[in-house]
Amino acid sequence: MMELDTLEMVLRLVVALALGALIGLNRRIYGKPAGLRTMALVSLGSATFTIVGVNAMFQLATVEQAAGIEAMVRLDTSRVIAGIVGGIGFLGAGAIIQSRGRVQGMTTASGIWMTAAIGVASGLGQYTLALTATFLAFVVLVVLRRAIDDEEE
Repeated sequence: MMELDTLEMVLRLVVALALGALIGLNRRIYGKPAGLRTMALVSLGSATFTIVGVNAMFQLATVEQAAGIEAMVRLDTSRVIAGIVGGIGFLGAGAIIQSRGRVQGMTTASGIWMTAAIGVASGLGQYTLALTATFLAFVVLVVLRRAIDDEEE
């Protein structure tokens, strides 16, 4: 059966967890609601769903071949990814609150969204993309925080 081997799946999950935790560590240091565990789990969950989607497509191709159907590997993980984006949107919306005419939690919500993207990239084995996205997100959270002290978190 064609599918990702166990070592590759574990590597993808560990990378997603570590990169999500790195983003979450920054949020925890600044006492924000979605911190280390939240971001690590969002990234890990996104990677897990992505890997499940990839393996499902591999399994479908294997079944088609066994049945004598002209096999065409359809690695269409876009549906899984779209589901992740939609689900994370709800999680992020819950982090945004309005209080006394001020909107708060936008950075937390966008951090959750970014961490999910890092998880998807890790789940697809796109390590360079995942590492680069994490680095850039960390730059935004650390460097721009210092540059713009009055921005709403």
